[in-house]
Amino acid sequence: MIFICNTEDVSPASALLPTTLVLSLRGVDVIRNGHPALRGVDARAHAGRLLVVVGPNGSGKSTLLSVAAGLLPPDRGVVETRSHTRIALLPQSTALAAHLPLTVTDVVAMGSWARLGAWRPSRRADRHAVAEAIAAVELVDLARRPIGTLSGGQRQRALLAQVLVQRADLVLLDEPMAGLDARSREIIAASIVRLTEAGAAVIAVTHDPAEFITIDDVLELNDGRVSG
Repeated sequence: MIFICNTEDVSPASALLPTTLVLSLRGVDVIRNGHPALRGVDARAHAGRLLVVVGPNGSGKSTLLSVAAGLLPPDRGVVETRSHTRIALLPQSTALAAHLPLTVTDVVAMGSWARLGAWRPSRRADRHAVAEAIAAVELVDLARRPIGTLSGGQRQRALLAQVLVQRADLVLLDEPMAGLDARSREIIAASIVRLTEAGAAVIAVTHDPAEFITIDDVLELNDGRVSG
């Protein structure tokens, strides 16, 4: 996939976790460029719950998401996921989307690749799921438009629709509403509720927790450590 990274069992230590526990980080340290980015971090993400990660710039929020996604192995500690966990990551910067010769429908349909494979012909159910996700983020009238012609908020909504189609067990969002227009923020916040109601564990990094409709758990980072 292009915007959303998919992986399973991010650590060899993927033991059987309790039914609702999708991700567990225990005593995680990460060193980046010779400096500690995470220091002894413990975190848990549960099915059907939103965990919001807050903290100042440079506190380790994006590093935590990279570790959770399996993109960055910890230097110390244990990362466990529930068996066969599908993971979707929506990074903070999605500027690449603006330069791709793809329509909104094309981009959203890519969300099925992780489950079905990139080269398998789509079925009616797949196309229905794509149409449903596009409607959920209120982009039906723009479905055939090139993704690069959309505003930043509309592009972010299209990429989140891709997440909806993927049906991931663990969804990782890095500043999903930063710098967007008010309507896009409202739609994305509602889509996050939809994800948790469908049973996904969602971890979202933010500078403004008030953007979210409901928050189940909060993790505050400061200088790479859990605070509070």
